[in-house]
Amino acid sequence: MKIDRRKFLAGFSACVGGGAVGSMLSPLPWKVMDDVAIWTQNWPWTPVPQDGRYSYVQSVCALCPGGCGISVRKVKSRAVKIEGLKDHPAGNGGLCPLGLSGLQYLYGPARVKSPLKRVGKRGEGKWQPISWDAAISEVSQKLNELRARNKPHSLAWISGENKGILAGLIDRFLKVYGSPNVLRDSTAHDAIDQAAYHTQGQRGTVFWDIENADFILSFGAGLMDGGWPLARMNGFPKSADGGKTLIQVEARLSDTAAKADLWVAANPGTEGVLALGIAHVMIRELIYNIDFINRQASGFEDGVMGGDQVLQGFKSMVLEKYKPEKVSGITGVPVDAIFDIARRFAKSDKAVAVCGRGHGRVAGCMDEALAVHYLNALKGNIHQPGGVFVVADPDYVRFPEPGMDKIAEYGLGQTRVDGAQSEKFPNSRYLLHRLPEIINTADGDSPVQALLVSGANPLYTIPDGKSVKKSFDKIPFIASFSPFMDETAVYSDVILPDHTYLECYRDIVSQGSMDGIVVSLAKPVVRPLYNTSHLGDVIIQIAKALGGYIETAFAWKSYESLLEETFADNWETITSSGYIRMNPQIPGTVATSFNTPSKKFEFNINAGAPEAPFSSAFEKIAMEGDAQNYPLTLIPYDSIRLAGNYPANPPFMTKIIDDTVLKKTHGCIEINPATAKQLRLSEGDAVKLSTPRGEADVQIHLYEGVMPGVIALPRGLGHTAYSEEWGLYGKGVNVNDLMGPIEDPVSGFNMAWGIRAKLTKI
Repeated sequence: MKIDRRKFLAGFSACVGGGAVGSMLSPLPWKVMDDVAIWTQNWPWTPVPQDGRYSYVQSVCALCPGGCGISVRKVKSRAVKIEGLKDHPAGNGGLCPLGLSGLQYLYGPARVKSPLKRVGKRGEGKWQPISWDAAISEVSQKLNELRARNKPHSLAWISGENKGILAGLIDRFLKVYGSPNVLRDSTAHDAIDQAAYHTQGQRGTVFWDIENADFILSFGAGLMDGGWPLARMNGFPKSADGGKTLIQVEARLSDTAAKADLWVAANPGTEGVLALGIAHVMIRELIYNIDFINRQASGFEDGVMGGDQVLQGFKSMVLEKYKPEKVSGITGVPVDAIFDIARRFAKSDKAVAVCGRGHGRVAGCMDEALAVHYLNALKGNIHQPGGVFVVADPDYVRFPEPGMDKIAEYGLGQTRVDGAQSEKFPNSRYLLHRLPEIINTADGDSPVQALLVSGANPLYTIPDGKSVKKSFDKIPFIASFSPFMDETAVYSDVILPDHTYLECYRDIVSQGSMDGIVVSLAKPVVRPLYNTSHLGDVIIQIAKALGGYIETAFAWKSYESLLEETFADNWETITSSGYIRMNPQIPGTVATSFNTPSKKFEFNINAGAPEAPFSSAFEKIAMEGDAQNYPLTLIPYDSIRLAGNYPANPPFMTKIIDDTVLKKTHGCIEINPATAKQLRLSEGDAVKLSTPRGEADVQIHLYEGVMPGVIALPRGLGHTAYSEEWGLYGKGVNVNDLMGPIEDPVSGFNMAWGIRAKLTKI
């Protein structure tokens, strides 16, 4: 099934960035009229600034990995507007609705205004305000107790900080404390980066040079749905007749698919199979980069492995197993479309294949990431303009090696609680989604005795909410550093609230480009409004309270002094310009860029071995449930109008959600009209949505942009926390509560594409 832009979406705006306006972002008139506050911002908690002198502060948005530059307008001491910052390499003046709404995180009613200690049962919301000294003492006493019991490894820290100084501080704290359990969500970047490591032997961040590409073949990446750096989005043409071609492969017509030159509807979970079908055509018709494959690739042809044993190569495997006719039957994509896409991709001057579901918050399976990366190798665009680069991660965070006592050495010798970096999953850094089951199935006490959480909301974002909550019930002590009263904060024993990103200094590492990784400096736009404290300062204070080697390892006076010391000679540059670049790439260095045993790009297809992870297991769609009891396929989707991760949607963004997504408090589920007709369902019908993991009441929305047999729910709704004034509590359904993880046998990543489901009319 394929729909081109002119036939299906004539007149749809292709403009992205700038003021972030246009048909993609503008609410429909009847949605606008249901609350004039969308224009007046007349929420009762919104401060009204006095008239006065205007000023501007340049900073960086920290609400997603993009790290776009921002300019904040102030009236006297009050921040009143956020806009994109021109000439900043991340965003280049563009800003999504989330970034535009940043002031509502600063002034909103969901803020935690001082340290709090739980006085009721977990989740009851009964708190006692305490001093910062008391809050530090609550945490340090618990952590000292674990070390006294020789159980430092039973401390875990779930962190949303992945790169930069804060991430380095958290890693350092757990190291000197004696725990290997820094836990972070695995994202699409983890799978993509690992695919590059398996094939190229390079560790770093994969960068797709979309700006210089003329043909982008996207397997589900929501490049125009928010969550990806605006610098990538700005690389697209500004009109339908621009110089780039975008083909979007996915089961649902997203904003990215709507703005693409061609939407190719493929059965969910079969994108990797389609990539190999395209590879089949390129190899069969000899339209791949023969020179690159012959000179710079290994494992493409069959080989001999001792005696007469033949080791099958990538070429013969693809020609044998992924014929277009077979691939069409698996994916639902017509045979002629497979041939057409392959030929257009191969014959374009600078084509690149990309992947990552929606905002890229779910890692997916390694086979899919490898299949897409193999397409780039067949094109010969590795480390070429308009192709794929592996950008070395910035190394400016260089703390002196700390001393450690025997307790720390013992704790670090224990295996990670999530199974990452183990013999089974040696190349996977984090596997947070495995934590609930590991805790729930443990004999005796929970392997996690104390949990610290910062920059994350695991009780909302980890799949299978019931299982997650059950596992958290078994953890004796939970501390949250969230500045918001989110689901995890509500379930904590003590809250030590961080500043928001508009109240403090913070280094932000954005995705890279050919010019290198961008490291930006977020600056305080206003003084802290409440009795909050910078997470970096709190870590230093807790370390000092613990004493010994831990205190010695955190000898800095404050986070700001550490920040200045870390950037050293670059401090003046980053404070004046707002950013610096690191590790620039040099195009055309393919011959010296591979660190594999063969010193070439390696096609690895032998299943089971860590050094050769590719298999054909992903032909079986990763979907829980049986088709007889659950005849439909439920998939989640991301939207530029919904923050599906951390923090939650601000009120302004919630107000611009169409009433076909959220109608008052009822979430709407998308279903193809043909499927709805078979089930005798009509627009607006109230139905019960059931999956093997849970059920919820939703309303039907007929949508031709979702494949027959597939139903879709957005990420970002169904919150049970934040204040009612925030306008998000109890609205819609948290799709994570209806899904469970499925473990990729190669990487351990969550590769679930969705879950089997059924609808029952109420």
